[in-house]
Amino acid sequence: QVQLVEAGGGLVQAGGSLRLSCAFSGRTFSQVAMGWIRQAPGKEREFVAAISWSGDSLSYADSAKGRFTISRDNTQNTMYLQMNSLKPEDTAVYYCNANLRSEGVYWGQGTQVTVSS
Repeated sequence: QVQLVEAGGGLVQAGGSLRLSCAFSGRTFSQVAMGWIRQAPGKEREFVAAISWSGDSLSYADSAKGRFTISRDNTQNTMYLQMNSLKPEDTAVYYCNANLRSEGVYWGQGTQVTVSS
């Protein structure tokens, strides 16, 4: 059974930092592309960042470039999102996902990030 468990969310002041983690289990993590999506209140889900199975290929939303860093540790079956220079508009529930190709995409339960001004 595939499971993704996010952690690391919380309340932070504008300009602060948070590091989110996503623990993966149930398949071979090193073969799975992963990503982060967020959803703010009253808005649709928004792509944040993605990372290939090897970690060699990264992509970011324009809103995340220069402030967020996605990474993974295939020895720990965990993906990370380092978020710096946080802004109130980054307030959202952050979800990690795993693209298992023919099996589809799996999602975590989400972790709340709140940035106060």
